[in-house]
Amino acid sequence: MKPVTEYQDYRRYMQDYYDERKRVSAFSWREFARAAGFSSPTYLKLVCDGKSRLSTAGAENVGNAMNLAGFELDYFKSMVVYCHAETDSEKKKAFELMLELARNNKVKVVDGEAFKYFESWLHPVVRELAPVMPGATPGEIAKRCCHRVSGGDIRESLDFMVKAGLLKKRGDAYEQADAHLKGSSEVMPVALRSMHREMAAFAQEAIERFAPSERNFTGLTMGVSGEAYGKILAELESCRKRIVQIALASRKVERVYRLNLQLFPLTWGEDEVHEQENS
Repeated sequence: MKPVTEYQDYRRYMQDYYDERKRVSAFSWREFARAAGFSSPTYLKLVCDGKSRLSTAGAENVGNAMNLAGFELDYFKSMVVYCHAETDSEKKKAFELMLELARNNKVKVVDGEAFKYFESWLHPVVRELAPVMPGATPGEIAKRCCHRVSGGDIRESLDFMVKAGLLKKRGDAYEQADAHLKGSSEVMPVALRSMHREMAAFAQEAIERFAPSERNFTGLTMGVSGEAYGKILAELESCRKRIVQIALASRKVERVYRLNLQLFPLTWGEDEVHEQENS
């Protein structure tokens, strides 16, 4: 069975634990529940099926029943908090605790590096900027950033990306590696939403901060059908890919830009209005 640090969903870990025990013995949900101190023989099955949830005390009991101890038990309990968190800030805090527990015990968390990379605007900017500034100090790189950042922040970002395989260090210069960080659908939305919020705030600031010749803002308000919406998404994705190819073909990087492709609703759909009226 995989280590607990390779999971972000405690229910999947519990299910895999049960399946593994069942494979080699006559293990049952009743036995599992009894070991964890629950009177209901089907309670843990309901938890794994998403029909119920573990409390803080329940998480400790279940972790003990699965013979977790030390940082692995703490990781499992933090994973329960992460899965039940209702806001992005709560999820982020819980996942960062999971990362810290693993890091302090020299264990790698699946999706940990991807989460760290995508949660902040700084890493993608430094990854583009450092290779075109050979020999530059972290402080010199920091001065090129439009938004305030310290040389220490730049140094931490560089060290992280070298370790993650996103940058290669050649003497006093950096070059981009071909590595791509991809995360699971469970964790990445939290990090990506954090970055999108930062970039949206930067975009709002750019309206006043930069001359029209240095930035481009256009918009269109339109009524569309569901079918047209799907076609628009496909067109935006195609456009994004073409822009990437133009950027890759650029021989000299003079500035690092951010392109936000934003399409969002300004009205509710008829079905949603009916649901609100009937709720």
